[in-house]
Amino acid sequence: MSTPVHDDPLARERAHLAASRSALRAMREDVESLDITDVTANWVNAAVLENQIAERVKALADLSGTPLFFGRLDYLHAPGAERAEGGEGERFYVGRRHVHDADGDPMVIDWRAPVSQPFYRASKKDPMDVALRRRFGYTGGDLTAYEDEHLSDPAEEAVTSKLLQQEIERPRVGPMRDIVATIQPEQDEIVRAGLAGSVCVQGGPGTGKTAVGLHRVAYLLYAHRERLARTGTLVIGPNRSFLHYIEQVLPALGELTVRQATVDDLVAHVEVRGADEAATAVVKGDARMAEVLRRALYSHVTPPTEGVVVVRGSRRWRVAAYELEEIVRELLARDIRYGAAREALPQRIAHAVLVQMERAGEAPDDRVQNAVARNAAVKAAVKAVWPQVEPAKLVLRLLSDADFLAEHAEGVLTEEERKAVLWVKPARSVRSAPWSPADAVLIDETTDLVERTHSLGHVVLDEAQDLSPMQYRAVGRRCTTGSATVLGDLAQGTTPWATRSWAEALAHLGKEEAVVEELTAGFRVPTDVIAYASRLLPHIAPGLTPVASIRENPGLFEVRTAPGGTADVVAACRELLEREGSVGLIAADARVAELAAALGTAGIGYVGPGEETTRTTRLTLVPASLAKGLEYDYVVLDEPRAVVDGEPDERTGLRRLYVALTRAVSGLVVTHGTGLPPQLTA
Repeated sequence: MSTPVHDDPLARERAHLAASRSALRAMREDVESLDITDVTANWVNAAVLENQIAERVKALADLSGTPLFFGRLDYLHAPGAERAEGGEGERFYVGRRHVHDADGDPMVIDWRAPVSQPFYRASKKDPMDVALRRRFGYTGGDLTAYEDEHLSDPAEEAVTSKLLQQEIERPRVGPMRDIVATIQPEQDEIVRAGLAGSVCVQGGPGTGKTAVGLHRVAYLLYAHRERLARTGTLVIGPNRSFLHYIEQVLPALGELTVRQATVDDLVAHVEVRGADEAATAVVKGDARMAEVLRRALYSHVTPPTEGVVVVRGSRRWRVAAYELEEIVRELLARDIRYGAAREALPQRIAHAVLVQMERAGEAPDDRVQNAVARNAAVKAAVKAVWPQVEPAKLVLRLLSDADFLAEHAEGVLTEEERKAVLWVKPARSVRSAPWSPADAVLIDETTDLVERTHSLGHVVLDEAQDLSPMQYRAVGRRCTTGSATVLGDLAQGTTPWATRSWAEALAHLGKEEAVVEELTAGFRVPTDVIAYASRLLPHIAPGLTPVASIRENPGLFEVRTAPGGTADVVAACRELLEREGSVGLIAADARVAELAAALGTAGIGYVGPGEETTRTTRLTLVPASLAKGLEYDYVVLDEPRAVVDGEPDERTGLRRLYVALTRAVSGLVVTHGTGLPPQLTA
């Protein structure tokens, strides 16, 4: 005899899930059926409204494989009510988005709503007026289990959530997924930090810093929707592979309008075709280059040697050279953008003419001033005193003309540094120049000196430890009037100019007041794996707190000699592919081609980083240089010594190895035919 639904808690929860999905479908249908024929004044308004409706329809999509709600809160009292009143508590289902029924009553509460916060923060010590917290387990989109915590019952002991552990350890195939069901209290504090302040998150491998940053964007868009709709938000990642990996997280949370880009995308004023030696890139990325560029730009402002004569009808009006010089000095002293000052100069000259007209008894108005500002003599004076400057041409001259660079780098760069940045063969034009990524950043800096860069409301900067000071300045320009969330790990800095301290980085970013938070609880990397990788910390980031894995499952970890070379590596991959989940084969860049050939010979299909895995092709072949930020259920790491030797110096190589060692969620197999780096065997 079957159990009635009202006596079966799991059946009741499944019924609520089905009803919630029906309600969400009805919400979507209501939006789709909107008729805007008679509510728009013109075709422009109609197009804007149609676009808004289309975005709303997308946001209300029911993703069949994604749980609509993942938790439930039963309050002792109605939220906001006085506890002394003894009012009956309420029940809320916590999910990825708000869902209401036909009467407008909530069936699912958005995880970002204040009433949902205790789902992440409440504990036995501080139950936050929660009687019961229920977590749900899913298989695909089907609700299959639940787990209860009676937070306000002193007789019940606190226990580790099995469903929470299962969700953290659940195999992953395809792009990064959200962690909205598993956010921890210390992560939630960062996610819900206010919009006004900037936050810097130092987080070791597996601490969830990237996910925290993305969920923070989603929270801020919920809490400050109108403001951020006006000012905009931006997520900056280290490369295209990384952005492709994370691109589904925000849409899964219902946020479709957040732009994602790399730093190279932000500064793409010219076509980048060249590359710098490490020593050259370090100098070009140094913050001192900003002063060199400023000097070079303002060297174009020439003190006037003669006055300006403006002819209007039968009258001649003269602005003497000393008056013109005073106007120029005032504009320079105001420290405004080069271009803005240049635009103001003709108006200042015209104003000086109007003062003379008024003294002569005339009554000129704004139209007269504008006409004077457009006068040919005034235009000629402005061109001579404050000429237009094209940022790319200025940088081209600095990198091509040794005398010009020496003049404006005097006391800023050493002679050796000046030689490092000069092109061996000067370029003839902006179009033919062999621009490098660092050169593009210099052009962006100059562009901002000429004309202010548009500022966004909030910027998330991930893998920030790899940016140069000049790149930090480029990002900082995009949020001068907004705030930033900076994410990174000093131990994973793998560029020659990698950040030495967050205080230094935040100063270059223009966010010295940012609060630095450190995440040290590891949710992703198994205990044995992170302990092995942490052997490198004293050599790559002394003083940094090692990550402490909270995973109950120690995971698979093996270090194997590979006398058979690539055959042993292929065998390890085949072995791990027999398990559930994704597999990453990480190797030094120079060994990727050889391993690709060996996989092809063995008949094992694979994809490259940034390409989406499938149920039938679960192996990704990853060059060590592209491994940062990615994660796989199982990893085979080929030849650690080759990873170290592939970098220009040992410290950078060991940091690259640290990154490669910490990409595994469930297991790591290290294979080596040559000896291991001594830092791993100590």
